[in-house]
Amino acid sequence: MAALLVLCTCPDATTAETLAGSLVEARLAACVNLLPGLRSIYRWEGRVERADETLLLIKTTRERFDDLKGHILRMHPYTLPEVLAFEAATGLDRYLEWIGSETEPPGTSA
Repeated sequence: MAALLVLCTCPDATTAETLAGSLVEARLAACVNLLPGLRSIYRWEGRVERADETLLLIKTTRERFDDLKGHILRMHPYTLPEVLAFEAATGLDRYLEWIGSETEPPGTSA
């Protein structure tokens, strides 16, 4: 099992809370941290934009990533949401095992 950390920005705290809760409820993420107060500056459709956002730090597995990505695309209000995944090179074994067990699809066992 490969643990992933996925970054996803949301336009506001309400959207972030809803998305984070739905990911954990669906067992697509073991945990999601919400980091409010993010200020983003980016180029979009030929213009430099500025936005206040909330960053999600999503803990999941490589096995659940495609389903997680699809879930975000269905629920996210942005036309092109940020979905960047990074593999955890190492970590506390028990924590990594917990991520795996909490993201097992319903009806399966680890």
